[in-house]
Amino acid sequence: MTDLDRAAARRDIADALVKALDRRHEVLDIIVDAEDRDAAVDAIATLLGTSHAGGEAVIGLSFDRLTKESRRIIAEELDDLNSQLTFTLNERPASSAETLALRAFSGAEDRDIFEVRIQDQGAAGDGSGAPAGALDDEIASALARVEAEEAAWFVALEGDQKVGLVFGELNGHEVEVRIWIHPEHRKKGYGTAALRKSRSEMAIYFPAAPVVVRAPSA
Repeated sequence: MTDLDRAAARRDIADALVKALDRRHEVLDIIVDAEDRDAAVDAIATLLGTSHAGGEAVIGLSFDRLTKESRRIIAEELDDLNSQLTFTLNERPASSAETLALRAFSGAEDRDIFEVRIQDQGAAGDGSGAPAGALDDEIASALARVEAEEAAWFVALEGDQKVGLVFGELNGHEVEVRIWIHPEHRKKGYGTAALRKSRSEMAIYFPAAPVVVRAPSA
C-alpha cells in the first residue's frame, strides 16, 4: 500500500469516527440492537456510509474517545488528511485491500481479459519481453507452465468484475511477479491491492522462493 493509500484509509477511518461521534446516540442504539459484533459493524458502516474498516474503528472506540478533547483531536486529524489528499477512498476502492480477490486463471473463462492485456501490452505473457504470439498459443503455454509448477497466474476480481491479472513466473530460485490492471480500472488502487494479495498466493505456490516485483504493470 502506498503512502497515499494509507493516508486515504486513515482518512476514511477518521471520517467514520467523526460521523459516529456526531451521531453517537444512533450508533449506540444500533450496537445494542445488533445480534453480534459483525452485524453491528455492518449496521454502523451502512448508517454512516463508510467502509467495513470504518465500522470496525467505530465499534472499537473506547469511552475516553467520547470526550470533547478527543473529538476535537479526531476532527483536526480529519482536516489535516483532507488537506493532504485530493482523492477519496471511494475513488481508489481497492487501496484498503478489503474487496479485491484473486482466483486462479482459467484458459476458458479468462481468455477475454488476457486478450485485452495482449492488446494493451503487445508482449508475451511469460515476462520475457518478446512479442506476443497467437492468443490461444499464449494461453496454452501459460497453462503448461502452471501445470509444470513453473508459473502461477491469477485474475484480480472486484466482485464479479475482472479488473486485472497477476503473473508469477519462476525464474531460477526467484518468483518474478508482474501486475497488469485493465485500463478502465487504473489509478484506483487495484495495482497496490493485487500486489499485496499476490504475496500470500505466491508463498503457497512457491514456498521459500523470494518474490521479486519486476514492474508495476505487465
